[in-house]
Amino acid sequence: MQEAGDPKLPGTPQPPLRHTMPHPMTSAASTTSTLPSTASSSASGKLRLALVTLAVVAVAELIGPVQFSVGPGKVALLPMLWALLIAAAWGIAHRRLPGVVRVATAEQSFAGGLLNAGLLLFVVKLGLTVGAALPQVKQAGWALLFQEFGHALGTLALGLPLALLLGIKREAVGATFSVGREGNLVIIGEKYGMASPEGRGVLAEYITGTVLGALFIAVLAGFVASLHIFDPRSLAMGAGVGSGSLMAAALGAIAAQQPAEMLPQLTAIAAASNLLTTVVGFYFTLFLSLPLCSWLYGKLEPVLGRFSKRGAQDAAGTGAVSQVSVGHGGALPLRDTLIAWAVVGGGVLIGNSLTYKVPVLVSLEGLAAVVAIALIVEGIKRLVPRLPMVLVLSVVATLAGIPGLFPFSDALIAITAKLNFLAFTTPVLALAGFSVAKDMPVFRQLGWRIVVVSLTATAGTFLGATVIAEFFH
Repeated sequence: MQEAGDPKLPGTPQPPLRHTMPHPMTSAASTTSTLPSTASSSASGKLRLALVTLAVVAVAELIGPVQFSVGPGKVALLPMLWALLIAAAWGIAHRRLPGVVRVATAEQSFAGGLLNAGLLLFVVKLGLTVGAALPQVKQAGWALLFQEFGHALGTLALGLPLALLLGIKREAVGATFSVGREGNLVIIGEKYGMASPEGRGVLAEYITGTVLGALFIAVLAGFVASLHIFDPRSLAMGAGVGSGSLMAAALGAIAAQQPAEMLPQLTAIAAASNLLTTVVGFYFTLFLSLPLCSWLYGKLEPVLGRFSKRGAQDAAGTGAVSQVSVGHGGALPLRDTLIAWAVVGGGVLIGNSLTYKVPVLVSLEGLAAVVAIALIVEGIKRLVPRLPMVLVLSVVATLAGIPGLFPFSDALIAITAKLNFLAFTTPVLALAGFSVAKDMPVFRQLGWRIVVVSLTATAGTFLGATVIAEFFH
C-alpha cells in the first residue's frame, strides 16, 4: 500500500498491492521489495524454516503458560507468545547462528507467505467453533447483541484519532480496527499481508494486549466500577472483549466491588458476552470496523496527521521502510500452501499432544477434516481468483459446524472439537515472529506510541460496550 510519506500523493491512501509475485529473473535487490518472495528462498531454506518453526513450537509448548501478579491484576504469558518472541529473536540473531538452523532474511520473507496460507486452517477452526456455538448465542439476548457494536467500534473511536495525532500512519488501521486478537490477525493477514503496515499494526496490538492487556484492563475496570456510574451487569458485558484472560482480569476487578451474591450472575453475563464477541466479533470486524477504520483513516489522517510532532522527514522514513517490506494477499503456489499447512498442522499436533494431552492419532482425524475444508475452498479460490477467501472459508466452515444442519455436521464437530483452539495459534505466531523479525526497525520507530494506542483501543472496546449495555439496564 502506498504510504502517506510517498512524495506522489502525500496523505492519500491508495489501493493495496495484491497479486504481485516477483518474476523469477528479478534481481535480488528488487525481489526484496515485494514480500513474501518464494523465489528467493531455496528448497533447503524452506525445509529449514519448517523444521525450525516446529522446534520453536515444541519449546513454547513445553514452557507452557506462565502467570504472575502485578498489582491488582495478573499477566499471563501463553505458549503462543513464547513462540512469537522466540521466533522473532531467532530471526533477528540469524547472522550469529550456525547455517543449519539459520533463518535468513529470505526465509523470514517466505515465512510471511506461509503465515497468510497457514492462517486459513485457523479460519476453518474458528468457523467450526462459531457454528457449534450458534445455539448458545441465540440465548444471549438483545443487550448482548447491541453491546457488540461497542466492542467493534469502541477501539477505533478512541484509538484511531490518538494514533493519527501521534503520527502513526497505516499501522494505525491494523492497531485500532479491533482489540487485536487471533481472529483479527487472520483478517489483516488475508487482506493486506502480515508484512504490510496494517499487519505490523495488528501484530503490535496483539503483543501489547497479550503482555500488558490483562493488567491494564483490570486497573481500568476497577477504576470505572469504583465510580458507581454503570450497572454492574453493563460492566460485566463490557468485560467480554473476546479474550478469556482479559475477561477474567476485568471481571475480577468488577466483582471485587460488588456483593458476593452477584458474582454468579456477573460471571454468566461476562462469559456470554465474551462468547458473543468471539463468535460474532469476527464478522463485525471483517465487515464493519475494518472497512470503516480504513475509510476514516483516509478522511482523518490529512487533518489530524498535521498535528503530529513527527516531522515530514520522520513520516517519509516510515513510508520508505514500509515500501520495502510490503506483503501481499495473492495466492502462494500450491506446493508452498501445502508447506504452510504442514507447518501449522504439525504445530497443532505438537501443541495438542504436549499441552492438552490429546493423542496424535486422535488429533490427526480432526486435522484431516480441517485441511479437507480448506483444500476445497482453496481449489475454488484458484478457479475464481477474485473470491474473498476468508469470507467464503469462514461461511463454509460455519455452516458445516452447525449442529444437525448436514448429515455429517455432528460427526465433524465431534472430531474437530478435540483440536484445541489455542493449539492453532502457537505455530501461527511462530511464523509471525519470523516474518516480523525483518521489520524490527519499524517497531523501534513506532516505539511507545503503538503501546499507548493499543492500550487505548483496549479501553475503547471495554468502555464502548459498557456504555451501550447501560441503555438496557
